Amino acid sequence: MGDGVLVRRDGGAGRIVLDRPRALNSLTHGMVLDVRAALDAWADDDAVRVVVLTGAGERGLCAGGDIRMFHDDAKVGGAGTRAFLRDEYRLNELISRYPKPYVAVMDGITMGGGVGVSAHGSVRIVTERSVVALPETRIGLVPDVGGSRLLSRAPGELGTHLGLAAASMTAGDALLCGFADHFVPSGRLPELLADLADGPAAEVVARYAEPAPAAPLAEQRGWIDTCYAADSVEEIVGRLVASGVPEAKQAAEELAERSPTMLKVTLSALRRARSHGSLAESLEQEYRVSCAAVAHHDLVEGIRAQVVDKDRNPRWSPATLAEVDERAVAAFFEPPADGDLRLG
Repeated sequence: MGDGVLVRRDGGAGRIVLDRPRALNSLTHGMVLDVRAALDAWADDDAVRVVVLTGAGERGLCAGGDIRMFHDDAKVGGAGTRAFLRDEYRLNELISRYPKPYVAVMDGITMGGGVGVSAHGSVRIVTERSVVALPETRIGLVPDVGGSRLLSRAPGELGTHLGLAAASMTAGDALLCGFADHFVPSGRLPELLADLADGPAAEVVARYAEPAPAAPLAEQRGWIDTCYAADSVEEIVGRLVASGVPEAKQAAEELAERSPTMLKVTLSALRRARSHGSLAESLEQEYRVSCAAVAHHDLVEGIRAQVVDKDRNPRWSPATLAEVDERAVAAFFEPPADGDLRLG
């Protein structure tokens, strides 16, 4: 395999290790293709009973896609980013229907593209160190990698809050919101991984799983469900400000820092995803939206402000929610010039 992914056999387990620890294992196009190649090779290999995904280093599974690449590529037309997204989304969809147990260890930071290669798996493990998020609105993007489907299926309006505010989930939150299945203390992961080489995945994980820790978001359901049930971002912000709840006021302040355009597109995408019948349908929608985002001013500007110059002062265009035309939002859902994803 190329740089960034380690692939090996460990007894009956096919091990995939995302191996860019200095970059928090952020995904490159080559890494996506390497993971896909390993999964394709093992699908019909009777010697491989289970696939196990982990991240190198101590900080996390994967912080997402290589957004510096997005920034540089978007400035010259975005063809490379669109190609990356096509292959990434196809990988996400394959993981969701993989014919063998797919165990994703979401230890530490698991964000964006890291969610895409883990949260669609059949066995999803979090630890006390897990920080799970779809933080795309922070950088002028929208939740993708199947995240719109996951968020749309979270209890109440928790997914709307997580998607718009780009809020992070603890292990308990991830279990509550349907992003994970099991809690295993990080100190027991080496034993768990060793046992997966020899035993049935479900039985092995069950031996190590412990009761879910508390979910802080569960205590916030009252104001979240009330405020985020509104039909527009403007009304959501108004309800957050008027609620009198300190956490809601903080959420309103966070929304004020996000791209107005991407907030409106995200809300529309999440509402539409509620009626989708499959992950593939959500990914098809996300591909349209993401391709439009790559061509939009706010993507390059958001990454510049957060990652390149790090001044944390993005100059969004349009700059306010009132200036975002609904026709411009609807255009994000039109087929891209070079065609749809065509997962079917």
